Amino acid sequence: MQDLMCYKTMPEWDSRTLPETFRQRHNTQEGVWAKLTVLQGRLSFAFLGKNDGVLESCEFTRENQPPLVEPQRWHRIVDCSGDMRCRLEFYCRPEDYYHIKHGMTRTHSEVINAAQYLPPGKALDLGCGAGRNALYLNGLGFDVTAYDKNQQSIDALKTMIDIEHCEHISASVYDINEQLIEGRYDFILSTVVLMFLQADKIDRVIRNMQQSTNGGGLNLIVAAMSTGDYPCPLPFPFTFSAGELPQYYHDWEILKYNEDVGELHKTDAQGNRIKLRFATLLARKRP
Repeated sequence: MQDLMCYKTMPEWDSRTLPETFRQRHNTQEGVWAKLTVLQGRLSFAFLGKNDGVLESCEFTRENQPPLVEPQRWHRIVDCSGDMRCRLEFYCRPEDYYHIKHGMTRTHSEVINAAQYLPPGKALDLGCGAGRNALYLNGLGFDVTAYDKNQQSIDALKTMIDIEHCEHISASVYDINEQLIEGRYDFILSTVVLMFLQADKIDRVIRNMQQSTNGGGLNLIVAAMSTGDYPCPLPFPFTFSAGELPQYYHDWEILKYNEDVGELHKTDAQGNRIKLRFATLLARKRP
């Protein structure tokens, strides 16, 4: 429970208002846990297997609460006392919170991985888009600055900040091609952004990221490549070549680097998602 976030609380129910669907075989979606709390009375509960076979049946009260129901586990409420009252809550992992609750794109897997390498501090999301990564880091306790050149993206992020009453996160319009980072940070990330920049600006942008990182801090970069086996078919202003990105970080501690094949959301003429190699680098600045 301590690693999960409640994203939805249903109205309180009694024996008369308990939805019929919960008396039938059902489960939660992938990545969602259900917590049923008995406030009064008695409630019988069954965990089900294939063909509705009962695997386990238990009776719960205010003193003996139901366990947390894991994602996609089949179950149903069998019976309840006339004075029963209960409340249902839904939980998810922090990285899925904004995706499940608000339909945003999931937190980038490399950001989830990188956050394990340092305690919460000051973070800069350089090219934040609608804010999926910035919001996740803020939820972990980071003081987050989010930059993007698209006003609509920044407006959407500010709206989400207001909806969720987020503190210690700011969002501003910022042109990475032209502007310099203000302040110093413990974690600077740029995921799937650098290929949209002017090629002659890349050196300055990466140097500026490095200079703005505190000793012991991290840089995370994920960006498209163009290689012999996976040439980039899209007119990105810039793509990395094989082995190019880690050269910028030769004097840092490289915690992770790969050039794995990934997919873009764009599709080819046959409707297949376009595959490219992506340079993925996580590096720690030496103290």
